[in-house]
Amino acid sequence: MRQILAFPQLGDYQYPIRRLLMDMTHLEVLEVPPITKKTIALGSKYSPDSVCIPFKYNLGNFIEALEKGANVLFQAGGGCRYRYYAEVQETILRDLGYDFTFVQIIGRDHLRFKELYHIFKGFNKNLTRKNFLKNLIFAFFYITYLDKIDEYIRHRVGFEVEKNSFLKLKKAFIQKCNKAKNIFSLTKIYYQYKKKCKKIKINKPKNCLKVGFIGELYTAMERYSNYNLEKTLASYHIEIKRFTNLTYLLWKKALFLPIMKRKVKKYCKYTLGADGMDNVYRVLWLKKHGYDGIIHTKPTGCTPEIGAIPILMRAAQEEKMPIIFFSFDEQSGMEGINTRLEAFYDLLTLKKEAQK
Repeated sequence: MRQILAFPQLGDYQYPIRRLLMDMTHLEVLEVPPITKKTIALGSKYSPDSVCIPFKYNLGNFIEALEKGANVLFQAGGGCRYRYYAEVQETILRDLGYDFTFVQIIGRDHLRFKELYHIFKGFNKNLTRKNFLKNLIFAFFYITYLDKIDEYIRHRVGFEVEKNSFLKLKKAFIQKCNKAKNIFSLTKIYYQYKKKCKKIKINKPKNCLKVGFIGELYTAMERYSNYNLEKTLASYHIEIKRFTNLTYLLWKKALFLPIMKRKVKKYCKYTLGADGMDNVYRVLWLKKHGYDGIIHTKPTGCTPEIGAIPILMRAAQEEKMPIIFFSFDEQSGMEGINTRLEAFYDLLTLKKEAQK
């Protein structure tokens, strides 16, 4: 039987992940349908009520993939309750009658390259350690360049003269990267599109509103799960700073962890789990760098972020930083989100004008 791979969606990271799986396994990798209301409806229908929303999105992704012919499912793991997703999702899907192979890439809290190599070797007997390493490095550079382009766009997209200029450029950038043959061509593409980004006309005032976007990693990185908050913020002509991306999670977090622990010792004696302590540090960073407000997102019931919220509130109050909290589940609606966001924008505008 022909093997067809699939994995859960996570914003535009689906493209480097898909390329990595194709290069490692030499098997067909299904293009999972974009996340829609159907995805979350399917995931919610078959998930435990108390489980967090990323689990439901992932489960919905898997069901849609299986219905389209996938028979090998890849899940990551590690971190908070995310480490238990694979076992529970596999059980639910088998109870629903699906026949498939389930692979968890991160069995514990850290990625182990030797284990990962043997996982891919099981699908591709011709995979050498040299090619394994080469494919990993390519994916690492792809993700890094994608995050760099994204960061550049966030600072400018709210001020573009021609609507959707940055969106079109990013789509073209991804299409080119998908066809890149090696790291050198990938790097060349990145620098080409970095120059193109700079050429896009913007009308950005010197003293524009700046907002930091913090919170749980899935609701930060998967735009459908946070109801495209970044796009809405850009429509208000706001400069956006988001910390959490795959580059940060893969290596920057480990590098900055000792610094963060030292900076937040006034508020945190212990690590809060997941990104909880990181977000406390980010409040202090955003204040220091002249940002006007903070938006915090999380899934309903996210334990690390629930533990962090009282500390975030205290830190924000002491630093005189306006902060707003959004908690998402399958019942969240755009009207309530937009109303709260508009009120927060008005608050930031009034505060900015009072400082002139």
